[in-house]
Amino acid sequence: MSRADGWELLFWASFAALFYTFLGYPLLIGTLAKVLGKPVKKSPPTNPPVVSVVLVAFNEEDRIVPRVENLLKADYPADRLEVLVVTDGSTDGTVAKLRALADPRVRVLAREQRTGKSTCLNAAIPQARGELVVLCDARQRFAPHTIPGLVANFSDPALGAVSGSLEIDPAATGVGGGVDLYWKLEKFIRTSEGRFSSTIGATGAVYAIRRELFQPIPDDTLLDDVVIPMQIAVNHGRRVSFDPAAPAFDPQTTDPAREKRRKMRTLAGNFQMLAHHPGWLLPWRTPLWWQLLSHKYSRIVAPVFMVTMFAANAALVEQPLYRLILIAHGLFYTLALTGLALPALKWKPCSVPAGFVFLNLMTVGGLVNWLRGAYRQGKW
Repeated sequence: MSRADGWELLFWASFAALFYTFLGYPLLIGTLAKVLGKPVKKSPPTNPPVVSVVLVAFNEEDRIVPRVENLLKADYPADRLEVLVVTDGSTDGTVAKLRALADPRVRVLAREQRTGKSTCLNAAIPQARGELVVLCDARQRFAPHTIPGLVANFSDPALGAVSGSLEIDPAATGVGGGVDLYWKLEKFIRTSEGRFSSTIGATGAVYAIRRELFQPIPDDTLLDDVVIPMQIAVNHGRRVSFDPAAPAFDPQTTDPAREKRRKMRTLAGNFQMLAHHPGWLLPWRTPLWWQLLSHKYSRIVAPVFMVTMFAANAALVEQPLYRLILIAHGLFYTLALTGLALPALKWKPCSVPAGFVFLNLMTVGGLVNWLRGAYRQGKW
């Protein structure tokens, strides 16, 4: 093999890896869902089970009461619903405001020391009274039909967990618009995975599990909304589904600065999960191995393939075909950098490349932060 052949092989291998990660896998799982899909047998229960909503909060005195009231307004029998709030070492008035509600359906687990969300979930879920546990965050709001919608999925005995859909207002910036497009693709993938077999993970702002299937997770877990559903799927053989008809509404738009912090933490969690649960990639142990690899782990190596593809393209610049591709390459990154430098510019030829490059830069940042130990127990 000549040197040029080696560069060509590297170029097309890198291109194939990127194509599969961002387009090939969505097309494949979407096709499998249509051809071989097994929809969840969803129906409202004749005898509604007791549901416990578990919410972990740290210094949320300004929005904890409206959030709890929002949960209590669910179209669900009042005597079959409890809200269990775990305060993670809060130093403001969160606990006092919760206790002032004086509602028998609201329980407060006030922890004196801040230990992190995963530790709080490990403490709270076994104490939940409900057969089903709904997990959520303080910032979002549920529709009245969200909780009953989640519950209806559990009429299918094969189901162990179900994720609702996080609805975010359109971004206020061009980069955020590119990220919005990514989020739409992500929801399509989750819907398709859930219809075909199981969704990889859940949306932390709105998902539900069978309490009996919960297993404690490591206290430093960053992605509880992936690890908990994966444990249910891998260790108990139950399906994990995605229900777009069970929404949680986020009042914040996709702001690049806020998205940067959130995305780096999420991607650091993917590196952590790979280190903590390498056995999930073994085909003879985990039927979902290829979905996990395609959905989560191929994305964390995508920046490597972006670099190798560009380097190989530059090395082949003497050939007419690759010269044209290099020009296209350069145009793509010019548009991306323009979109990143001018976030107010809402022009799709800039915002889409900018969103793509932004997310891959966050992957690198997530790896660096994970290696540095930036996300330690108690920082969530």
